[in-house]
Amino acid sequence: MILTTLLILLNLQADFKGFPDKETAEYYSSILGCDGSFSVIRDGEKFFFPCKNQDELDDFIQAREVEPKVTEIWDPEPEVVRPGNSFRDAPSDAIILFDGTNLDNWVHKNGDPAKWDLGDGFFTVEPGTGDILSREVFGSCQLHVEFRSPSKIEGDGQDRGNSGVYFMENYEVGDTGYEIQVLDSYDNRTYSNGQAGSVYKQHSPLVNASKKPGEWQTYDIIFKAPVFNKNGRVESPAYITVFHNGVLIQNNSQIQGYVKYIGYPEYKAHPSKLPIKLQDHSNLVSFRNIWIRRL
Repeated sequence: MILTTLLILLNLQADFKGFPDKETAEYYSSILGCDGSFSVIRDGEKFFFPCKNQDELDDFIQAREVEPKVTEIWDPEPEVVRPGNSFRDAPSDAIILFDGTNLDNWVHKNGDPAKWDLGDGFFTVEPGTGDILSREVFGSCQLHVEFRSPSKIEGDGQDRGNSGVYFMENYEVGDTGYEIQVLDSYDNRTYSNGQAGSVYKQHSPLVNASKKPGEWQTYDIIFKAPVFNKNGRVESPAYITVFHNGVLIQNNSQIQGYVKYIGYPEYKAHPSKLPIKLQDHSNLVSFRNIWIRRL
């Protein structure tokens, strides 16, 4: 394993400059089966490599490249996760956010228990009670959620089956988060970056995969959380991939900042883990079978 790792460092990683000291290089010389070490100066710093010179090291690497085991990685071994019986079913390492029986894993922003209407295996927005947040907090994750717009069609555009799934809702500083829009977009035209499956006001879905009003639908979402440096600037933005009813509608889309209804999106530094939010938009949208995996 040590030999394999060393060869990968020397041969595959373009940013590997060498070892910082002669002793480490000579230790790896003993593993490679050559003698001594040599140094290279880069950007005013001295780095050390195993073997007497570059030619000897190159000859050794070339000789080893023909061996299949050089590119085999055995450790660490991936953890075993038992998948569900179908894509809807939670795998063994998932955290169940709603199993159909209670809303214990959800609260309102003030910490009160969720007041949305609990039905037989699902729950429905109780208009006017406010958004609900997961008790647990998450960063990068895989989320499965099923939703249903009302079968009775009332309103149009943004006033029909409207809700939202938000990642990393920073409720302590006001409405923020990164939203995937929930909307009845079956035969219901609205602005494209505000229809079902959009990264709201940022990215339109690749296609409209919506089912008819009253039918259960699924979102399977892969969310990569943003990373901020110590000065609060974005080091790596958030990305999101979404399958709507099994159809890819967001393909590793780069999120431009937290959602804004008015104005342009922007990033503000926030903790690395925050709640999932479901939105009360005064429409009777229902949800069921919600589970999540930390990534």
